[in-house]
Amino acid sequence: MSIQVLLADDHQIVREGLKVLLEREGFDVVAEASNGQQAVQMSEKFHPDVAVLDLAMPLLNGLDAAREIQRVSVKTKPIILTMHAENHYILEALHAGAKGFVMKTHAAEDLVQAIREASRGRTYLSPEVSRTVVQAYQDKVDIRPEPLSPRERQVLQLIAEGKSTKEVAGLLNISVKTAETHRTRIMEKLSIHETAGLVRYAVRRGIVQP
Repeated sequence: MSIQVLLADDHQIVREGLKVLLEREGFDVVAEASNGQQAVQMSEKFHPDVAVLDLAMPLLNGLDAAREIQRVSVKTKPIILTMHAENHYILEALHAGAKGFVMKTHAAEDLVQAIREASRGRTYLSPEVSRTVVQAYQDKVDIRPEPLSPRERQVLQLIAEGKSTKEVAGLLNISVKTAETHRTRIMEKLSIHETAGLVRYAVRRGIVQP
């Protein structure tokens, strides 16, 4: 039986190219998503073996989508696909449970191998990513504790993307009052009291891309 894959990237042309590549290699692309929220929903619906997630996606980034996908579909193994090889992205991805971290510059061969390894429960890193992880380990780079809950990170991403409180409420299917409460708690936890500061924090933590 072929390995079932979910593709999540906000660029349709990228998804189409990856789909052709993966189907040629014998994989079964069972679903596609254009943002992180949709990726979580598709994972819960189809329970694919592997979810290939772009790191920078609207509404919910690849790292937070990976966390949510493992909650709603235990069998699904997330792989992060990105152009960013900075150690904090890689370490955050591994901490989030990603079974692969593949650079888009080497997507074809690396991605195929990453999917096969992830489907077996193993972890695959692109060569330059492996070097970064080793260097980070040697330098004793640590991931700063995340003070925000998964829901608060999601709200923060939407705020950083310029969404109003009303829009946040609509996208997350919560009341405006609840959205306002989340915003207040985020500001209190981070000791940040203006939107510009929240955006800067979200960029620093890789929740949104600059």
